[in-house]
Amino acid sequence: MIFFRSLGLATLVFLTGLTGVEAQLAEPPFEVQAKQAILIDHTTGTVLYEKNADQRMSPSSMTKLMTAYVVFDALNDGTLKLDDELPVSERSWKMGGSQMFLEVGERVSIEDLLRGMIIQSGNDACVALAEGLAGTEEYFAEQMTETGAEIGLTDSNFLNSHGLHEDGHYSTARDLSRLAGRIIEEHPRFYGYYSEESFAYGKDLTTGEPIRQGNRNPILGVVRGADGLKTGYTTEGGYGLTASAKREATRLILVVNGLPSTRMRAREAERFLAWGFRNFKTYELVKAGQVVEQAPVWLGLDARVPLVVADDVTVTLSRKARQGLEAKLSYIAPVPASIDKGTQLGSITFTAPEMQTVTVPVVAGAAVEKVGTFGKINSAIEYLLYGSSGSE
Repeated sequence: MIFFRSLGLATLVFLTGLTGVEAQLAEPPFEVQAKQAILIDHTTGTVLYEKNADQRMSPSSMTKLMTAYVVFDALNDGTLKLDDELPVSERSWKMGGSQMFLEVGERVSIEDLLRGMIIQSGNDACVALAEGLAGTEEYFAEQMTETGAEIGLTDSNFLNSHGLHEDGHYSTARDLSRLAGRIIEEHPRFYGYYSEESFAYGKDLTTGEPIRQGNRNPILGVVRGADGLKTGYTTEGGYGLTASAKREATRLILVVNGLPSTRMRAREAERFLAWGFRNFKTYELVKAGQVVEQAPVWLGLDARVPLVVADDVTVTLSRKARQGLEAKLSYIAPVPASIDKGTQLGSITFTAPEMQTVTVPVVAGAAVEKVGTFGKINSAIEYLLYGSSGSE
């Protein structure tokens, strides 16, 4: 017999991570000025809003996220150390655009180059890192593209390490949001660089003091919970920002691009994040291994077997839709012995307005052996007299 039972969600709420669930796209209550945009819940991968998210665009200095990711990987696998020093070539010294003010021939630590690239957006730092790791910037850019494809960037091609415009150098808002998520998830050791307010390097010719430059990210210190990531601008791409902020269990990642000014970039980012946090929340419903039922067993040494959830379930919902969230458990009872631990015995289905129906398996949380011949007779009599007892 198949049993169905509605579960009280209040008993199912645990802090946990991740099974992504798609919500229906919503429209923010303001006119979106960005040519390309995407807002996602990082924990579940739920897209809260998108506009031309798969359209190729100039990523400008947001390219430096990919440069940093490749360097972070090398640091993690031991190929590099933060205190390793790299030489500054004439090519890196001559780089136009934003600078950390390197000098030809000096040797600079990996950590200083990273901070100069991330905080000061130094194009010279990018080239020094690229040449130091790969020999030439061109070869490093090939590694960037290859690594991007490996981590799920589906439409990105990098021709340089810094993001100055070149025909054929492109990415998408969706790819940059994925890249930001990978940095956050895989490189927490280095993610703190993105929230540093300023960094001093080089030498002011007037005072002789190091040149201090502030972080260009307009949401740091303005949007509560903001802790990254990177701005960008080219004439071809307009003003862009890949940003992230976290409040309690909810982390949002935003990419906007194609904006006409720094003011509009800051305003759009603030509006998007305020709207996202105000209207959506990450709800962590069920933890893997959590017992949701004690199912009756037929002809087992144990009368019942615990049913546990096989996977964590975390959803992103509008606060209104959360009120309509329901969970229903279904399984066949009694469960015939013998039972191996981990055997799927049923499922839980979650439904809510504005959310795709989600079904997750429930499995045996313990093994139950089959009774012998005498036990079978007693169990059969007991079942005939009293039934399965306890299930609805």
